[in-house]
Amino acid sequence: MLLTATGEHFCSGFDIVSRNSGGNGEQPRVGSIHRRLPGQAHRLVPVLLETQTPIVAAVRGWAVGIGLAIALAADVTVASHTAQFWAPYGARGFTPDGGASWLLPRRVGEVRARRMLMLGQRVDGKTAAGWGMVERCVPDDELDARAEQVAAILASGATVALGLTKWLLHAGRGASLEAQLRDEAFAMELSSRSEDFREGLAAFTQKRPAEFTGR
Repeated sequence: MLLTATGEHFCSGFDIVSRNSGGNGEQPRVGSIHRRLPGQAHRLVPVLLETQTPIVAAVRGWAVGIGLAIALAADVTVASHTAQFWAPYGARGFTPDGGASWLLPRRVGEVRARRMLMLGQRVDGKTAAGWGMVERCVPDDELDARAEQVAAILASGATVALGLTKWLLHAGRGASLEAQLRDEAFAMELSSRSEDFREGLAAFTQKRPAEFTGR
């Protein structure tokens, strides 16, 4: 799956002004934000992380708020040199959502996450690549081609094994070594029953590139 955007920017985030005021500019009812989030941003990000379909994001321009979370949740994110990643929460007087406080420390470390979430540091594409936040930063005119290349590599791969590997990486963030080893054994059992596994072995034996079918 390739996530991109038309125009100059990846995602500018939610319209927090209109979403947090009534028709007359009044504050929302107590508890309304708490009730809405599980069905909106807090529904989207777990789907991106847990689906066994590999996800590639191509980011140019601003990736703000939920846009930042989407870029962090993708399996591979390619950024343009025009990209700007920003967690605007503290600067606007509210707290992170969309899993930003969970994703950022795992992608870039605690100190850098605090820079973005508490000090409001904006991070350009080159810096994001240096931090390991994204897979790489490329010139803007190369962004689409690079993202499509990565998506094509994943699409032509052993998708059963890729999906299970994605599951292992996500589940392993909170698992003990013992639990992770159990999950690896389970995933190996499943993947070894696929047609792609047999094709991979045949290709290795015959010294040729594998031709996976996704089965």
